[in-house]
Amino acid sequence: MPMLRTLAGSLLCLALLAACAEPVERRTYVLSTGTTGGTFYPVGVALSTIVSAQEEGDFSLTAISSAGSMENIKLLRDNQAQFALILGIFAAWAYDGQGPIQNPQPHLRAISAMWPNVEHFVLRSNLVDAGTIEDLAMLDGARYSIGMRNSGAEQTGFYIFDALGIDYASAMSIAYMGYGPSANALQDGNIVGMNVPAGPPVTAITRAFALLGEEMTILDFSPDQISAINHEFPLWRSYELPPGTYPMQEQTITTAASPNVLVVREDVSEQIVYDLTRLLWENLATLQEIHSATKTMSIEEALDGIPVPLHAGALRYYRERGVIIPPHLR
Repeated sequence: MPMLRTLAGSLLCLALLAACAEPVERRTYVLSTGTTGGTFYPVGVALSTIVSAQEEGDFSLTAISSAGSMENIKLLRDNQAQFALILGIFAAWAYDGQGPIQNPQPHLRAISAMWPNVEHFVLRSNLVDAGTIEDLAMLDGARYSIGMRNSGAEQTGFYIFDALGIDYASAMSIAYMGYGPSANALQDGNIVGMNVPAGPPVTAITRAFALLGEEMTILDFSPDQISAINHEFPLWRSYELPPGTYPMQEQTITTAASPNVLVVREDVSEQIVYDLTRLLWENLATLQEIHSATKTMSIEEALDGIPVPLHAGALRYYRERGVIIPPHLR
C-alpha cells in the first residue's frame, strides 16, 4: 500500500506538471485603426502581425478598420477595442470631455506618438486662387468631401474651418466619403475636392494624382493659418511635402501636421502594454518597410505631442530606455 500511495502521488505530480506545461491560450486584443485608404489601417495591420507572430507572446492583436478617431474613441469607451490609433487632438478632447466628445474618458492612456498626421486639403486646380486653404471659402456651394461621418477627418476638418473662419455651411455642399471613394468622386467630377488627413504618401492621394495630375492641388497653409488652428491646442506645425511625394508633384507643398497617437485602455495589464511598447520599437524597421510614413518615427520623439498620460506599461519601458518623461505624462 505505501508503494501504491507513492506511485499515485508521483502520477499526480506528473499530471500537474503536464497540465502546467500545456500552452496557455493567448488573449486577443483589438486594435482599431481607420479606413483602408488611409495610413492607420496598413500600419495597424503590420503592428498586429508583429505582435501575433511572437512565439513566446501571451497575447495577440487583431487590427480592424473603422471610420477613424471618433469611432475609435467610442470603441475604446465600450471596450470593443482595447487599443487604437487616433489623432492627437482627439486624445485631448476625449480625456477632458471637450470638442465633439462631451463625456470625459479618464480610462484613456497613451503608448506612443506615431508619425505626423499631415493635412491634405485637395481642390480642383481650376478653383485655386491663393493656393492656400482659404480658397475653400470661395467654393460657392460646390460639393466637397470632408471624410466619413464620425471620422477624425470630419471633426478636424470642421475644427480647422471654424478656426480659420471658413463658413463651410454656406461655402460648400458637404459630402461624407472615405478616402478611396473621395478619390473616385474627384476623378469622376462628382466633388471638387476632398479632405484627407493621413501620413504621406496616402494611397488615395497617390491614386488621384496619378489620374488627375495638374488638375488637382493640395492647398498650402501659411504660418498665420497654422497659428490660428493652434488657438486651443498647440498641436499643429508646418510640414513640407517634398517634390515627388506624389506623382507629377514638382513643387514643395507646405501644409500642416499634428501627431497621431497609439492609445490604450487603462485596464489593460501593465505587462501587456509593456510588451506591446517593446515590440513597437524593436520592430520599427519592419513598420518602416510597410509604410514610409513611419520613417519619421524615433524613440527620441516618442513622447512629443502626447496630450494624455502614459499607461504604466509604456512608462516602465521608456524609463528603462532612458527616455525623459515629461511630468504631465506620468
